[in-house]
This record gives sequence, C-alpha cells and structure tokens, in this order.
Amino acid sequence: MARNKHPSKKKRLIKLSKQTRWAPFWTVFKIYGKGRRVHPSRHTEVKRSWRRGNTKA
Repeated sequence: MARNKHPSKKKRLIKLSKQTRWAPFWTVFKIYGKGRRVHPSRHTEVKRSWRRGNTKA
C-alpha cells in the first residue's frame, strides 16, 4: 500500500476497522440474560483481520 493514502480511501478503511471491533459488553446481558457468560466478539457483524481477508476499499 502507498505511504500516503488518499483521504477517501482512508475514510473507507476507518469504517471497515470499526466493523471488526467487539460488540459492547451489555449486548451479552441483553441477548442471553445475566447468568450466561459469552464473549462479546460473538455478536460482531463482520469478523475481518488485516492478515486474512481482503477489503475492497
């Protein structure tokens, strides 16, 4: 990738990086209740890493 990124491409990459974050912790309680212990990463929409999976940005 180029050293200097175009602002529009940078904006798209920022949006994609936000999609890969874990869901908020309170979503676990909302979905499963207080007793169940589940990792918040289970509820993330897009699981993408910079190592595996390419972006079309």
